[in-house]
Amino acid sequence: VIHLLISLCVLLLAATVGLWYLNTCMNISPRRMGAANWVFLFSTLTFVVNVISVPYNATIVAHERMSAFAYISVYEALARLAVASALTLVPLDRLVAYGALLMLMQVSVRLLYGAYCKRHFSECGRLTLRVDKALLGQMFSFASWTVVGSLSFIFHTQGIALIINIFFGAAVNAAQGIANQVNSVVNQFVSNFLLAMNPQVVKSYAVGELGQMHQLVFRGCRFAFFLVSFFVIPLTLEAPALLGLWLKTVPAYTVIFVRLVLLISLVNCYSGILATSQGATGKVKAYQLTLTLTGFLHLPLTWVFYSLGFEPYYAMYVYLVIVVVLQATRIAFVSRSTHFPMARFYRQVVLLCLLVFLASAAVPALLHLLLAPCLLSTVTVCLSSVLTTGLSSLYIGMTRGERTKVLSNISKRLRGR
Repeated sequence: VIHLLISLCVLLLAATVGLWYLNTCMNISPRRMGAANWVFLFSTLTFVVNVISVPYNATIVAHERMSAFAYISVYEALARLAVASALTLVPLDRLVAYGALLMLMQVSVRLLYGAYCKRHFSECGRLTLRVDKALLGQMFSFASWTVVGSLSFIFHTQGIALIINIFFGAAVNAAQGIANQVNSVVNQFVSNFLLAMNPQVVKSYAVGELGQMHQLVFRGCRFAFFLVSFFVIPLTLEAPALLGLWLKTVPAYTVIFVRLVLLISLVNCYSGILATSQGATGKVKAYQLTLTLTGFLHLPLTWVFYSLGFEPYYAMYVYLVIVVVLQATRIAFVSRSTHFPMARFYRQVVLLCLLVFLASAAVPALLHLLLAPCLLSTVTVCLSSVLTTGLSSLYIGMTRGERTKVLSNISKRLRGR
């Protein structure tokens, strides 16, 4: 019921403020305005479908049925590939067709999640509007402040895209969009890893096992950093070559946008597990309000920089500083709420991750500087990066027990057990 209400609010805002801004303020060619309106409609409906899906996804997480996510994620990936392939066959405007097909794909994913939950979980039966008003009030308060917290991310991605459009036009929007697409793949991979840890963090707090919770949080933050590093180091170093292979013609500013966005992702990799930890306490009002107000600074500061004539990518420099402040704020809130020593977090997580990153990047960076640009050097840099990141994570970033367990699991996989 709560998420239906949120969906209605989104529809109302999109149909009023959204349409007005799109048709009066956006820097879009008049001959493409019709397609832009169709894509806006499909995007809004897709967002609504995703919002309605949240309770079902949360139920799967609560029951720790991660295999359901795995199978449906495979279907979603194949469906996206089918959508991209179908664009060459449809007689319609390809941009409009892409928006419509993505919406239909998301609806099918939503139906799969709903069908799975209704089949396996008794609490996901027939929807009824007769609800516990006291519980509804508590949950609505929690959900509302969580939505407020999500605004920070929206300001960074969509808000900055609108400002870039005003100052520089759609061409620079394309460069930013490509960077965000690369970044979303990296973040999705890490999010799927952390998804399996989230229920354990919440349950540990719920039963008062704070020591166990702290261990999970510390380990989750370190492992998230290691996983992001596997992608960030080679993609950052070899961004020009890899983007050239993918796009053939690389839009201006794309390389620096990709590099800065990936660096931001590396700094921001702790946010998921820290947000889960704070959410487990139920104390989210001050936390979300502080983060949202801090994240909102990205818009006015970027506007000032652009007004002074700075290049488009300075928006990412501004956000990098803001992300550092946001991470320090998250750590402070979670430390106070769950009673872990902040100094120990910086020593056992932040400092250790910094050492792993420096050790991992040294050899690939040296090879990148010494080797002449070509496909072979790109492959060499990427392979060396994967190797050094793996070794540094194992022997610098992990405890002896963690290293033994990881190596044991790898050995079992290789032997086919």
